Amino acid sequence: MADIDDRTLDPTRKGEPRGPDARRHVRTLADLARLAGVSAGTVSRALAGKTLVNVETRDRIQALARHHGFKPNQMASKLRTGRTGVIGVVIPLGHDRRGQISDPFFLRLIGHLADELAECGYDIMLSRAAPDGTADWLERISGSGMVDGIIVIGQSDQADVIEQVAQAYRPLVVWGQGRSGQTQCTVGTDNELGGRIAVEHLLASGARHLAFLGQTGAIEAAARYRGAAAAAQSAGAPFVHLPVDPAGEAMGPQIDRALAAADLPIEGIVAASDLIAMAALRILHERGRAVPGDVRIVGFDDLPFAAQTTPPLTTIRQEIAQGARALVERLKARIEGQPTRSLAMPPRIVVRQSTRS
Repeated sequence: MADIDDRTLDPTRKGEPRGPDARRHVRTLADLARLAGVSAGTVSRALAGKTLVNVETRDRIQALARHHGFKPNQMASKLRTGRTGVIGVVIPLGHDRRGQISDPFFLRLIGHLADELAECGYDIMLSRAAPDGTADWLERISGSGMVDGIIVIGQSDQADVIEQVAQAYRPLVVWGQGRSGQTQCTVGTDNELGGRIAVEHLLASGARHLAFLGQTGAIEAAARYRGAAAAAQSAGAPFVHLPVDPAGEAMGPQIDRALAAADLPIEGIVAASDLIAMAALRILHERGRAVPGDVRIVGFDDLPFAAQTTPPLTTIRQEIAQGARALVERLKARIEGQPTRSLAMPPRIVVRQSTRS
């Protein structure tokens, strides 16, 4: 393999372009290769940091490139490798077509994902999918050729659609609920355990008549409900489901009507999310019911505002930053054809004043 003579790095070497015009002559890999006295392939590998090029040669080529202000054509590089440098981040909202990407949980997870992907040199293509009965919303993205891989945030009511795509499209990871025998690689919280922990805490705090506040159309919320219902049943505690939308202007009035129509005096509430719990705090205040004196509330997520409500909200914490990191690590592995395993992170209760007497 040819090496670079030290004189190559000397801009005053006789025969070299000098002055302000020097850098204009190095526009391609071939220009830099001729200047360095090596092949274009060696230059390409050296600039990419490949170990196939010995350290001295690699350092010299990189120094020469810096001196002449040479930057590789990124688009051409992507065409050669078949990579786009873009990751699709998709939020399916089949269970709640009125849902918004501005939901605090989505924003928090997207922020962490953006940081992790930027560290790996990827850009993000963000998409909100509201399935309307068709099952090809994810196939359109995976088959577009515009992304190197896809991260799906939440399974909504689309777990079966995601599973079908995952069987044919490998670079796909999902924030969501794992299921036995699945193909899709999921990262998320053990939601069923989280629901159980919430009910056990309410019972220990003195609440007896309990309710689950939220819809169960999304697979994660359904798992939270299952865990809460199972814990209540094990303790012989009265337990009701009060369905309300997960977000939007209708949520407050729905909570008000649900609490008014409940067949038992609610003493403890497990909310499907912090957002629902926050709305319930407001409605209970308007109805003259004290928290935690009359009703104790546990949310789910531990978003930043959970500690700022009045009273501060007890909640089941999801490790969102850790989850974002795990999603990106697994996606990178799947892009490279490496095996991955799903991850169910243990939930943790953060006790604040909404359940303290």
